[in-house]
Amino acid sequence: MPLTGFLGIQYDFQWSVLWTGENGRWLLQGIWTTLRLSTLAWIVAWVLGILSGALRTVPFWPLRTLVTFYVEFFRNVPLLVWLFFWYFGAPQFLPRTAQDWLNLHGPEFWSAVVGLSVYHGARMSEVIRAGIQSIPKTLLEASVATGLSVGQAYRLIIIPIALRLIVPPATNESLNLLKNSSLALTIGVAELTFMSRQIETYTAKAFEALTAGTLIYLVMCLGIASVMGQVERYFRIPGLIARVGRAEH
Repeated sequence: MPLTGFLGIQYDFQWSVLWTGENGRWLLQGIWTTLRLSTLAWIVAWVLGILSGALRTVPFWPLRTLVTFYVEFFRNVPLLVWLFFWYFGAPQFLPRTAQDWLNLHGPEFWSAVVGLSVYHGARMSEVIRAGIQSIPKTLLEASVATGLSVGQAYRLIIIPIALRLIVPPATNESLNLLKNSSLALTIGVAELTFMSRQIETYTAKAFEALTAGTLIYLVMCLGIASVMGQVERYFRIPGLIARVGRAEH
């Protein structure tokens, strides 16, 4: 499909390069790697975020200080630096058996999982902390007055309510994590962006290859936003969430 631009330069679009030869398989492999990487990192980031976000609001100051250090340390260093650190630096300090396991199971992939997890876990922590602090303190006091310990009050009442309140900002962080997974190509992870570049290299069709990658990211992000919107509507608390709309990303 030839097209002449405003400078008179003619370009022949060949969208068939996306599914001819090995290109289609590469694209599907990149999508699968991106989804697997993002899902694993998202789960770990949520666990880290919930734990550190809750601990940042407890009365015991040594715990608050420890998790504050974690949050400020990891979220204020660029993600690309963390990917390089976990891939090039950290494995050297692991036991030999752990290094052998990584070498057999893909050190690039697992370094990317760890890098994305600790970085976005620190960012998720702030979202969780904001959600907890938006809950009236009298709710915690009432929970303790009924006989619950502080830990039980957080686990059974405070955190479940906070998780329902922070769905919109959590959606944004989830979308950012998916998009930031593209940085994993810098340490050799064959995710979607990596495979799009590989198709471009082998076919010299940069526009088609990168347009395909862009549209796939767009579809995945819109899908996540749609699902999280449904979750927000289902779990909304009347009077605490005034309006349910599509999260910005």
